[in-house]
Amino acid sequence: MVASITSDTASGPSPATTGYPTARSAWWTVAILFLAAIVSIIDRAIINIVVDPMRHDLGLVDLQISLLQGLAFGLFYATVGIPLGLVADRVSRRMLVTVGITVWSLATVGGGFASSFGEMFLSRLLVGLGEAALGPAAVSLIADLFPPHKRGKPLSLFLTGQAVANGLAISLTSFIMAAAAEGRFQGIPYLESAAPWRVAFIGCGLLGLFVSVLMLSTREPPRGGQNGQTETITLAEKIGFLRRNIGVFAPLYLGFAFCFLAAYGAAGWAPAMLTRAFEATPAMIGTWLGPFSMGFSIMGPMIGGIMIDYFARRSVTMAKFNILIMAPFIAIPSALAVLAGGPVFAMFLVASSSAVFAVLGTTTFATIQSIVPAGMRGSAVALSGLVNTLIGATLGPMLIALATDHLFGEPAMVGYSIMLVVIPSLLCGVALFALSRRAMLRQRREQGEAASLMMATEGARVGPYR
Repeated sequence: MVASITSDTASGPSPATTGYPTARSAWWTVAILFLAAIVSIIDRAIINIVVDPMRHDLGLVDLQISLLQGLAFGLFYATVGIPLGLVADRVSRRMLVTVGITVWSLATVGGGFASSFGEMFLSRLLVGLGEAALGPAAVSLIADLFPPHKRGKPLSLFLTGQAVANGLAISLTSFIMAAAAEGRFQGIPYLESAAPWRVAFIGCGLLGLFVSVLMLSTREPPRGGQNGQTETITLAEKIGFLRRNIGVFAPLYLGFAFCFLAAYGAAGWAPAMLTRAFEATPAMIGTWLGPFSMGFSIMGPMIGGIMIDYFARRSVTMAKFNILIMAPFIAIPSALAVLAGGPVFAMFLVASSSAVFAVLGTTTFATIQSIVPAGMRGSAVALSGLVNTLIGATLGPMLIALATDHLFGEPAMVGYSIMLVVIPSLLCGVALFALSRRAMLRQRREQGEAASLMMATEGARVGPYR
């Protein structure tokens, strides 16, 4: 089985020069995926910015809000992620992304018409269903658009779209809500009388439909990158590969999930923390937190992509694991934002984590793509989405809400709930990444499957520490 999995990667022409689309075609596709990543996060994150007005209109409590932020979105996102990852390994990824964008955009528009918790829950379920198609298909596309030593920058650009969208969602949602409050939508049916948060949902959903049309202008690249040749791997073979290499993959996936438990939890409740602890207005949050987040979000993936390509050119493949181990420590100060002396510094601290989580995302996906066969890239990314959603997206907002409601018993203490959940989660992520690195070092000494794929794909020199 080792031979059947690794032979196509370890032999044949160099992937650096053969079988890839033109640079113009490749980068156009990446540009559209970048926009898709932006609208996906805007539609996912918009609910975090409208917590209090939506809670008031629909008569919700913090725990129900956390279910809309995490469980409602994550239920379909997690359960259909693996099937869609398998689909991405076999069908047109371009069309899969197009359909996904259409579904989640229409669902976001529907959220603007929700009149109860149940209707909003259904809207968030469908947003998760549509967005589950994007990650596996997009990462698989990028791997077939560029040779291994050039994947860092396009992958980081795609993840920059996801990262920068958090800040853009804050600014765009705040702008739309302010415009609606000022009567800027007079004469437009429904919008002229709708609550500002509803107008934000509808406007952001319509933006996604425009991107789905643009996606139709891209082309599907051949799979495998080398003259369109790639191994066909059955589901049983994929499961067997993961089982044989569980020492590398289990802590890698879990470390990623625990770090993003911190990320999703903090992102879900940071705007409410700023409003409740510092009396920050939506206009103030849009003016400061949005640009801060976008700046850090642009910085993080670019740094991550540059580092990944730099080390790939020098065959220092274990550097990715070192980045994963060190990065979570840099995110800890963002969890202490409630202790800041004023709202602007608190927003700076909150935003700073965007760079760190962007680096973590870029590095994790680049690592996964280098240690799995080309025929299971989509499903490997989908599996990371499943674990990340079940642990990170679902538990992060919920644990913070539970701590606020039942431990502190005071909504204004949500910042301390963020501290209580985020810092231990980051430290768990560090420990898990270290376990994955140790397993990979063992594989390199024993010439294991995942290590052999990494070395063949990236041209690494044999040795346990490089």
